[in-house]
Amino acid sequence: MPKNTPTPVFDSLADPALVDILKNGGVGILLTDTVYGLVGSATNPEAAKRVIDTKGRKYKPGTLIAANTQQLIDLGIQREHVKAAEQFWPGPVTIVLPTKLGLEYLDLGLESLAVRVPDNQDVVALLESVGPLLTTSANRPNEPMVKNIPEAQAIFGNRLDFYVDGGHVDSPLASTIIRLKIEILRQGAATIHPDALEEPS
Repeated sequence: MPKNTPTPVFDSLADPALVDILKNGGVGILLTDTVYGLVGSATNPEAAKRVIDTKGRKYKPGTLIAANTQQLIDLGIQREHVKAAEQFWPGPVTIVLPTKLGLEYLDLGLESLAVRVPDNQDVVALLESVGPLLTTSANRPNEPMVKNIPEAQAIFGNRLDFYVDGGHVDSPLASTIIRLKIEILRQGAATIHPDALEEPS
């Protein structure tokens, strides 16, 4: 149900109140390194579910953004897959990596998840404070991406816990998405699991 009080609008990703909201499972909209995104803590299953439900796309996972590769590993994404992908980061390249048991609340049973390490320092600083975030573009499915907070408010109203005004984005451009195929030439000290070789479905 919509709240009776207006959702706060912050003007900085460094606002301590914003950090507290995200750490406590809040969900809202901010300008990521690419487009305005609906975000919530990736370590909080309830927040992640709320992001997916609010978007209205219950069978398609969002994207995981992290401050660094260690956050991805700590969350449960296998180190060997992260290490194979890190050559593309930081930057606007999202990579679909295999996941394992325990992350079903993020990957929705698909056993893979799109992940990215941004190169925007303000976004990275926020991620360092609150941990990795699950994000999906702040728009209705199959509709244009929003360019500013008023457009986002027109869609989501007071259903969220916060908005962060990052200004107007004239031409929102989402990240490039790729899937890596790893070829094992020799098994050595680092074990590479066979599922890394599977072709994308």
